This record gives sequence, C-alpha cells and structure tokens, in this order.
Amino acid sequence: MFNKILIANRGEIACRVIKTARKMGIKTVAIYSDADKNALHVEMADEAVHIGPPPANQSYIVIDNVMAAIKGTGAEAVHPGYGFLSENAKFAEALEAAGVAFIGPPKGAIEAMGDKITSKKIAQEANVSTVPGYMGLIDSADDAVRISGEIGYPVMIKASAGGGGKGMRIAWNDEECREGFQSSKNEAANSFGDDRIFIEKFVTQPRHIEIQVLCDGHGNGVYLGERECSIQRRNQKVIEEAPSPFLDEATRRAMGEQAVALAKAVGYASAGTVEFIVDGDKNFYFLEMNTRLQVEHPVTELITGVDLVEQMIRVAAGEKLSITQDDVKLNGWALESRLYAEDPYRNFLPSIGRLTRYRPPMEVAAGPLLETGKWQGDAPAGDTAVRNDTGVYEGGEISMYYDPMIAKLCTWAPTRAEALEAMRVALDRFEVEGIGHNLPFLSAVMDHPKFVSGDMTTAFIAEEYPDGFEGVELGEDALRRIAASCAAMHRVAEIRRARVSGRMDNHERHVGEEWNVSLQGHSFDVKIAADRDGATITFEDGNSHRVTGDWTPGDQIADMLVDGAPLVMKVGKISGGFRIRSRGADIKAHVRTPRQAELARMMPEKLPPDTSKMLLCPMPGLIVKIDVEEGQEVQEGQALCTVEAMKMENILRAERKGIVSRINAGPGDSLAVDDVIMEFE
Repeated sequence: MFNKILIANRGEIACRVIKTARKMGIKTVAIYSDADKNALHVEMADEAVHIGPPPANQSYIVIDNVMAAIKGTGAEAVHPGYGFLSENAKFAEALEAAGVAFIGPPKGAIEAMGDKITSKKIAQEANVSTVPGYMGLIDSADDAVRISGEIGYPVMIKASAGGGGKGMRIAWNDEECREGFQSSKNEAANSFGDDRIFIEKFVTQPRHIEIQVLCDGHGNGVYLGERECSIQRRNQKVIEEAPSPFLDEATRRAMGEQAVALAKAVGYASAGTVEFIVDGDKNFYFLEMNTRLQVEHPVTELITGVDLVEQMIRVAAGEKLSITQDDVKLNGWALESRLYAEDPYRNFLPSIGRLTRYRPPMEVAAGPLLETGKWQGDAPAGDTAVRNDTGVYEGGEISMYYDPMIAKLCTWAPTRAEALEAMRVALDRFEVEGIGHNLPFLSAVMDHPKFVSGDMTTAFIAEEYPDGFEGVELGEDALRRIAASCAAMHRVAEIRRARVSGRMDNHERHVGEEWNVSLQGHSFDVKIAADRDGATITFEDGNSHRVTGDWTPGDQIADMLVDGAPLVMKVGKISGGFRIRSRGADIKAHVRTPRQAELARMMPEKLPPDTSKMLLCPMPGLIVKIDVEEGQEVQEGQALCTVEAMKMENILRAERKGIVSRINAGPGDSLAVDDVIMEFE
C-alpha cells in the first residue's frame, strides 16, 4: 500500500479523498493556487504545495506544475478527483513515465472512454444501444448546422473532452446551433484545453440514469446499482439519488451487466460511471462513460456501504476487488443536494464573496456505511444519516475562478419518503450567509409533487420553472404553523426586552395576549395563552396550534414543534418581526399589536427603482464580447453581450425592442453585480 498520495484537485473532493486516505493511514499532499492558499483542503492535508496563479489553466491543469509537486514531495500515487486532470491521458502518461501510480483507470481506457466520440464508436461496436449522432469532429458552424439538419432538431452540441455541464448546448434551430457551436468550443477550450465538438440527437422527455462500475486490474468487475440524476440545470446535475425511483430490477440488471461488459472491453480498472438516457418505456441508450469518480458518488456509498475512494486506492495499488456481484446489496435510499454559490432569484447566476456564516447541519451516521465502518464523518449514529461533503468554511472566500459548488448535502434512510423528509429538515438547518446560494430552490424541489412522486425527467427544471425560480409561496396551513411559531417567539422576545430594560423582574411580566401576524400576503389575528411548557396560539376562526421549542432571541435556527410535528426555521431579526426561511420560502413575518397592524395597512408600499432601460451585470464576471453598438436598434431576444463567470459563458439578451444609447463596458472589463453594462432610450 502507498505511504503518501498527492490529490491533484481542490475543494470538497480533495477534502473527501483526504478523509479516506487518513483512515487508511496514508499521508496526503495538497496542491493549491494563489486563490486557495487558505482553503480547507490545504489545511487538512499533511503537506501542501503552491502550483500557480488562480486560473486553472495556469495552475491545476498545468501538468508540469503538478509533476513538480509530486517529485518535490515524494508522493507515490496521485488521486485526480473529478474535473481538471482526472480524464487527461497525457497526465496519466506522465505519471507512468515518472513511476507514480495513477489512482484511476489505465491510460488506454481514458483515451477510449474519456473521449465521447471514440467511446460512442466503441459502444456501437459492442452492440450497446446509442443515441443517434455524428461521430466525426466538426470544424465550423456551417458544418454544425448542416449536420444538425441531417440528424434533426433538437440536437445536443457537446465538447468531446467535456464534463460537468461545460461545453454543452441544446439547439432547436439553425441560429441556436451556430451560436451554441461557438460557445461550446470556447468553454471547452477554456475548461479542458480541448475545443473538439460533436453533435447528437437530443432525446426529449429523457431520464438520466447512470451505473457505477468498479473494476480491478485482474479482470474482475462489478456494478454498484444506479443513480438517478434527472434533476439538472444547464445540463449540470443538481439533485441525485440512489436507487432510481423509476427502474425495476430487470432493467437495473441489464444496464449493470452492459456497463460492466463495456468497461471490461476497454481494460478498465478503477471506479467509473456509465451514463444512460432512459425513456418512458425503460429503453436505455449509452450516453458516455466517465473514467473518474463522479461528484454524486456519496449516494452510492450510502446505499451499498462501499467506500469508492478506498477501492480506487486499493485497485491502483494492485489489489484484487474484495467483493463480487453477489456481495452487492442495495440498502435503503440516499439523496444528494448540491449546494451551489449561485443566486436562484437571478436565474441561478454565479455568486462570489465571503461566507460570513456557514453552519451545515450536524452529520449523523446510519445505514450501510456505518455498518461497514466506512462512514467518512465523525458523527453520532441515528435512524437516518446526514452527510455533508464540503471544501469551505465560515469566513472563507468563494472565488470566481472555479466551479460554484461548495457542498454536497446527503441523507440516507430506509425508504425514499424518509430520506426526503430527512433532506427537507437538513436543508432547513443549513445556514449560509454572505453569498447567493440555491438552498431555497433545493428545498422547493423536495416539496414539488413531481419530485416527491418520482415522476421527473431531465426537463424538470425547464418545465416547472420556465420563468426562473421566484421563491416559494407556502399554502395557508404551512403559513399558519409559521405564524403561530412567530407569535410564540415574539412573546419570548418581548419578555427578554423587558428584562433587559429593567421594566420587570424575572418572575412577572404581563405581555399582551392579542397580536397580528402578517406574512406572504396573509394576515392572522391570534391570541396567545402561554404556560411553562409552551404556548397555545388561537386564531380568529377558533382553530389553534400548540407551539413548543427552546428558541431564545438571537438564535438563528428555531427548532419548533407545532402540534407535535417538527418545524425548522432560519430566523433573522427585522423591524417589528422576523425574517423566516423555511421549506424554500423567504418570508418577512411582522408581529404587531392589533392597533399597529391597523396603522401598517395604511402605509404606502415602497416601489423598487426602475431599471427597465438598463442592462445590469447579473453576476460578478468578465465581459468577453459586446455584440451591439451605440445607436443600434435591437430586437427582443437579440444577443447584447457575453459575460464569463466560473468557467461558464452567459449570453445576455434584450428583453424588448429598443435603441442602445450608451455602452459603459467593453471586452476585458471585470464587473460586479448590478454594474450597468449599457443603457437604452
């Protein structure tokens, strides 16, 4: 076994690998750019080596820099994580030449399966069902349009060396094909150093289901069930689960056996994933093979008890697999929610800045990982599991240079319904401040009827949120539970204020019983009857709720029981009430006396400023291209400019017809959120 390994990556996956290596008694080496000098993975590793400036193409994906770090530290093996150099055959070749083990598949398998064009040809030769497409390289936008016409729209334009949603575009017509071809090439070149593009038919109403395979260098291979990855945004996975709520055992076995056969055909050895598109009739089509550890690997670990990172290390050290296919049992259900540094209220655009507050829910161990001793957290045991794979900490900076994912929150339970409820509660307990984040959206999905039923496709977000995410409007029953809790909390705060001011002793205080709680357009008149154990909140219509909890003023998480059922809320103080965040809703709850409520209803509503004649920068980023000139008339939907942030190009378009009166920025300019790019007459 190795004595020291280097992790050629950063963030949460570097931290994840370090945890397993530490448990195996293996020392670790981290690498870091200027932007990551204070990063969590640097702190966790036994050693750390600086490798260059912040941009990945000047640091993390510069093979010579990484090789120098390996040589300088005497590392015997390298785990590449995912992204960066994880599927780079030249890197695997350089390691082999230096006598350093690659904790991943052989170079030949990377070349065969890592290139999406080659992998599809091999899959076809192996009689694996594939999606129709053009297997050759495409040199120009004109060629892309011609080929797309032959395949038939809609088509998917994809980077051959791509992954993580980078370099991918869906085109429904010639214009979108031309535009998408160039954007895909640019993103592919910037992210992977390889701008090759191919095109395939875009299958409508698909489900994205992938099979986890594990092979050794002695001809053995197993599949560890499937993962459902259909909840995607911009072709990037957001929520994953294992197993899939859609597959039956026969389809699972057929997909698994086919995935293992494909892996063995290319001499695969390590953990890998074979991705399929599955239609409504359970017909499945090979999509691609990822020759690396997947972001969503924790859900497979949670239902199988297999530590995939440990297995990768053991295979790289020449060991045989210790499990056979008969040993693989799927136990319970696991979900993963990806926490991204992006603003769901701004069409999920990236957000950067300092994490002024970062408090994940407490990790709890349960399920197969606990039983097999493979649990990665240092946590108490419970009936359901909570796991948070992260690479950040409170006070740390979220940089514009890397992928915006900052954590992966996972839950496990014996059933899907229980795992869902555990995730709802865990999301409500997750505290993140200082940046835009997608926690409200994740909570909204967990309560969406289609997701709850398991009836979803990769078009879920586009279909259910066609105008973007605008928050959650809770039903009246949920609002009444929150209103009752806010009334009880307000009473506690009133007593606290009186004691601090000296207006009462610690034994007596008359607090008003009648209050008005207004939230999300609803107004409730309530009466509070308090006792030592809690409070009974009676509404004007005679219905009441019993509220108990140990919330005290200043607590930012309120764990309440309303009629015996748990209610978790993030709590912030506002004038005359609370800012409540629960179940994806962001609510201003005002608690007033009846007279104050009467006067408040007479106050005029403050209107937001008019920015309808301005193009504002929606996120911190770099202006790549300006597509219009001052004085030019533009039409609705016309491209105005391109902004690059977190390795993604974002084309900003005109919302309506108008004339450009002034352009305030140009290519190469770095802008902050809401900087005015251009103005219109």
